[in-house]
Amino acid sequence: MVTAKLTSKGQITIPKQVRYKLGISPGENLIFEEKNGMFYIKKSPRKSSFDKWVGYLRGRKGIKTDSIIEELRGK
Repeated sequence: MVTAKLTSKGQITIPKQVRYKLGISPGENLIFEEKNGMFYIKKSPRKSSFDKWVGYLRGRKGIKTDSIIEELRGK
């Protein structure tokens, strides 16, 4: 069993072996999930840098590709 100490600010340091098994590094988000009175910690899925473009072309039917590219480039 691995333990961690809670600070007065409500923070903990996740032990190295747990970080390694979860595959997490500094700056990553974690999910805390409760099931049947137990809490589980999971690595939050990373968002792709392309996610912000999903659905961008929706509603742009009929617009020429060159016009869309110029809009994206700021021309």
